[in-house]
Amino acid sequence: MVKYNFLKYSKEMYNVWNSFVITAKNSTFLFQRDYMDYHSDRFDDYSIMVFDSNNLIAVLPANLKGDKLYSHQGLTYGGLVFTKELKFRIVSEIFKQLLAYLSDLKIEVLQLNLLPDFYSRYGNNEIEYLLFLSEAKLLDKRALSVINLKSSFIFSKNRLEGYKRGVKHGLLLRFDDKIEDFWKEILLPNLENKYQSKPVHTLEEIVSLKNKFPDNIIQVNIYRGKEIVAGTTLFISKNVVKTQYISGNSENNSLGSLDYLIYKLLNDFFEENYYFDFGTSSSNNKGQINKGLYYWKEGFGARTITQDIYEVNTNNYKLLNNILV
Repeated sequence: MVKYNFLKYSKEMYNVWNSFVITAKNSTFLFQRDYMDYHSDRFDDYSIMVFDSNNLIAVLPANLKGDKLYSHQGLTYGGLVFTKELKFRIVSEIFKQLLAYLSDLKIEVLQLNLLPDFYSRYGNNEIEYLLFLSEAKLLDKRALSVINLKSSFIFSKNRLEGYKRGVKHGLLLRFDDKIEDFWKEILLPNLENKYQSKPVHTLEEIVSLKNKFPDNIIQVNIYRGKEIVAGTTLFISKNVVKTQYISGNSENNSLGSLDYLIYKLLNDFFEENYYFDFGTSSSNNKGQINKGLYYWKEGFGARTITQDIYEVNTNNYKLLNNILV
């Protein structure tokens, strides 16, 4: 049996970490340190690097809180990140040894917010199977609205009518850098007025991240003349386009601005990608879904794919002995 080495991430490993996640099979730009560290003041980073001799073969973006290690709570998703060459036998041994390593450190629980399958370029259910074997508890299951861009998808009559209203009102779509206009004039007021909430990122944070990841964070706005009427902040990974933030002004229904925005994006710009991710439509943390928002997303052909969050006792590493016979 190979004994793997586990190392807590430090800034000296910045380049090694980034070089690894860029080529990993189940990674996105959210796992690069320049993204993870933008809110380093809010989390006790306890990311782990896994080595086979001197070769880095896996990483775990994570933060520590008490005796519990979390798949990093500042990220939409996470879990163990691997090279594409690793097969199940090695992955299972890494996971078992990771749980034992954490148990020895008196970290009693590991919580993993798994990467949705469609974000991975290769099969990525090894950890989910190992969580089952180690008697992990399913804490949450999030319903995402996702369009497979390589399959046929049909717009509903209502969404097509909305798009046509946008054409009639002379709306124009622009890829531009005016993220501040969208946030200040549309997104922030809408979130405050409708939901009494704020974006996960501050304006200063999203501008800084956009400057660091210009190919991955893109602002798309809809204009009527010189007036901005809607927009979306997109997070673009290797094969997924995600509407991280999307909103329209108070005239959205009459103008059809959001219908126009999504129709144009899906038809004219992102055919080379595989999936379009609208994210969740949860109205609270009890599994309830905003039915109007869900209906709107399904009108573009989006269907449900789930994202799971598990919790496993690290002492359960013993349950992973002799799983291959």
